[in-house]
Amino acid sequence: MISFLVKLFIHNPDDTENPAVREKYGVICGISGIFINILLFAFKLFAGIIAKSVAVTADAFNNLSDAGSSIITILGFKLSFKQPDAGHPFGHGRLEYISGLIVSFLIILAGVELLKSSIAAVIHPVPVETGLLPVIVLVISILAKFYMYLYNHRISKKIKSAAMDAIARDSLSDTISTFVVLASITAAHFIKMSLPLDGIAGIIVAVFIVISGLSAAKETINPLLGVPPTQEFVKEIEEETMNHEPIHGIHDLVVHDYGPGRVMISLHAEVPGDINIFELHEVIDNAERDIAKRFNCAVTIHMDPIDLKNDEVERMWKFVSAEVSSINPGITVHDLRLVPGPTHTNVIFDIVKPHSCLMSDEELCNTLSSRIKNVRPECSCIISVDHPFV
Repeated sequence: MISFLVKLFIHNPDDTENPAVREKYGVICGISGIFINILLFAFKLFAGIIAKSVAVTADAFNNLSDAGSSIITILGFKLSFKQPDAGHPFGHGRLEYISGLIVSFLIILAGVELLKSSIAAVIHPVPVETGLLPVIVLVISILAKFYMYLYNHRISKKIKSAAMDAIARDSLSDTISTFVVLASITAAHFIKMSLPLDGIAGIIVAVFIVISGLSAAKETINPLLGVPPTQEFVKEIEEETMNHEPIHGIHDLVVHDYGPGRVMISLHAEVPGDINIFELHEVIDNAERDIAKRFNCAVTIHMDPIDLKNDEVERMWKFVSAEVSSINPGITVHDLRLVPGPTHTNVIFDIVKPHSCLMSDEELCNTLSSRIKNVRPECSCIISVDHPFV
């Protein structure tokens, strides 16, 4: 059904970098979710009342809350597509993450309410009247929810949407929880014991729902707080930048994510210091333009001139790199230059300290300076410590 709707309403559905295409995917999945969840709510509520099952009835209201979650998801996709304005110059893309976070909280709330009612059912059990109708309704619900998980999961990967992934996780937890409810009412029919199986099943379902909500919340909070780009994306940016000669290397790469389609990239490009500045400026302009086009983002490149023909600089760079590697293999060196004077030579460079290095910036600089001075007494180090964003 979803594939048919995608073909019917989305022109060029593979262009998932296009915000308009992403919005249509979100709306189609959201409307489908509302329709399916309302049907499941009606059928389960009817079956729950007939069977006098708190687990089935609670599962029905869980589907109703899922319909509300789909509405929020639609609003999130629609609002995140709004263009930048004076108050929000970086756009509204993160509203999609916020909508996913709201959905996560609704999932957790539904789980907590179900837990309360299930505990009450364990303390004050009511006999469950099993029959063919509740079983049929629950089997249909399991199949429907698993189908919703499949298409939401597939599309969340296709358009890289945390909000859609939250909906997919919820659908999968609903599939599992409804199966538990089905097992409980089936067991109640065959096991003639005084065990409150209905309430116990409700507690198990509630735990599944809360865990699913917490997991979905984590996935939507992370991009709001800011996470590093994937190593694959970093490599692609580096490869695209290095395609523009005579760029020699890059460092200080930062990827600012303001939501889908609202990415900004900044980096430092190392270029030979003996080439005409206007020629180098054109190279940087071309690199910015090509990266922006390839990754659908805004790009700013800072130009760092380096001395590629100075053997002494090359030897010093290798020496310093070996020293920092002995302290922590993850530390890197860039922008090294030598400024000789009548009494000493200033060795000026930047290092990037990984999060795995537990030394303070001051301690690291002092240790490195001492090591270099022990071998090269004529050198005085001027070190700047950078921290990675990738």
